[in-house]
Amino acid sequence: MTEPETGATFDLANLRAIDVHTHVHRSVRAATTAESDRSMTDMAKYFKTEAKSYTVDELAAYYRERRMAAVTFTIDIKDKPEHPHAPSNEEIAERARANADVIIPFASVDPARGAEGVAWARRLISEHGVRGFKFHPTAQHFQPNDPVAYPLYEVISEAGLPALFHTGQTGAGAGTRGGGGLRLRYSNPIYLDDVAVDFPDLTIIMAHPSFPWQEEALSVALHKPRAYIDLSGWSPKYFPPILVQYANTLLKDKVLFGTDFPVLTPERWLTDLEKTAIRDEIKPGLFKDNAVRVLGLA
Repeated sequence: MTEPETGATFDLANLRAIDVHTHVHRSVRAATTAESDRSMTDMAKYFKTEAKSYTVDELAAYYRERRMAAVTFTIDIKDKPEHPHAPSNEEIAERARANADVIIPFASVDPARGAEGVAWARRLISEHGVRGFKFHPTAQHFQPNDPVAYPLYEVISEAGLPALFHTGQTGAGAGTRGGGGLRLRYSNPIYLDDVAVDFPDLTIIMAHPSFPWQEEALSVALHKPRAYIDLSGWSPKYFPPILVQYANTLLKDKVLFGTDFPVLTPERWLTDLEKTAIRDEIKPGLFKDNAVRVLGLA
């Protein structure tokens, strides 16, 4: 594969924004087919979009064109059959190195993998240079304050990396029989309050407006100094008023731009933000400055 002709590092001054929440669903070794996009079908229907699967290289080209950087990842689920088209953590990190001007690689390790997963996380940090970890408690079937996950948090905290947690309702399984067996309660952000206490040096990012637990997320972010909120997964015009209020005031340094791309595009998110009461003076921090600090990019 031909390496993109990019700079080796971020040109922060040239970036308009940093999207802290994007997904890649397709390996660079897989062609785009109906089968490779099948996992996106129900999600696109839920979000009422035309989403398709992206490789890391395609994601990089998309964000480079928009003068934006993106955190990206997949989701590791221990007992889910391997999908032949899905990228691995290692591939994401490898392709991020080739697109280091715009891509920040996060990894995902299911806590159910136990000691094997802990060793894998260490390798992903030391050998592959991942910059953070993504957890999806509902999809991975665990409560974030379950001690089964604590050895992973120890590794992440020791490395000084952030841990990003899905919170609130999810489009995964929505509308399917029994919700696809996914239990929403695992993604109540109040469980992350325990994690913040037990790992006080761990940077925690609570992903999405946390419906129906928005006030719990705001409370954790207010009380715990290393807890943040990314605003991905919802059009901003649907943000609850209390979230807008706190983003404009007490949490202005703790909110992060995120889309959940490809199900929401940066264009739609930014256009819809103009329909909210988010103040203009908040936007430089929201779009970029807060993420630079949280991700250690300065």
